[in-house]
Amino acid sequence: MNRRIDLNADMGEGYGRWSIGNDAALLEHITSANIACGLHAGDPDVMASTMAAALEKGVNLGAHPGFPDIQGFGRRRMTLPEASLRNMIRYQLGAADAMARAAGGRLQHFKLHGALSNMASEDTALARACYETALDFDPDLTILILPLTAMEEAMEALGGEWAGEIFADRAYNEDATLVDRSQPGAMIHDGAQAAANMAAMVREQAIICASGKHLPCRVDTICVHGDTPESLEIARTVRAGLEADGHEVAPL
Repeated sequence: MNRRIDLNADMGEGYGRWSIGNDAALLEHITSANIACGLHAGDPDVMASTMAAALEKGVNLGAHPGFPDIQGFGRRRMTLPEASLRNMIRYQLGAADAMARAAGGRLQHFKLHGALSNMASEDTALARACYETALDFDPDLTILILPLTAMEEAMEALGGEWAGEIFADRAYNEDATLVDRSQPGAMIHDGAQAAANMAAMVREQAIICASGKHLPCRVDTICVHGDTPESLEIARTVRAGLEADGHEVAPL
């Protein structure tokens, strides 16, 4: 089977004098970059330099908004009034759009970060509020979602363009959500294991859970978390495995 598949990474997650991940090296392997928008991570200088580097490598730009939680890296759950939630999304999208245009590019996709993403995978109303706000801002954005979750239900109702995303460095529950990071085995650190898992999921067009259960779904893009210490090795081996299987690794 020859199928086009996108490989994305969360990046631009430094702040001031604090840096995280190896964005420059990751850009040699990925095809889409999810850029932190300044609330959970990132700042104007980091956004600008990351977007410029991505465009130089022909990597698509995407907005990656999260909760205003730099100390917790956006991985702590928050409850916000819907109006505040929508304004938070608009605020981050506006910043990302302005920086992308200044770098000579434009936003191609939108992906929620951390706790906000996890909550949206469980709550259709929350997912819809986020995605509707993003599509009101730019109807041409492709929304990256966790397939088979509340995110897919929200996007089916909205009718926008979406891409099913799976994670190279995470394990799955049987309801298609990610195993909580606090649980044993939630994170995958071995590049060979990640490559084998991703090749199987793309081949089967299914999420393969930690239990071994297969959940058939649409798989369009694979994520490597930029802050994972082994992210570079995982991205390299996952891409090599996909290409060895005859897939074209290319932007959405």
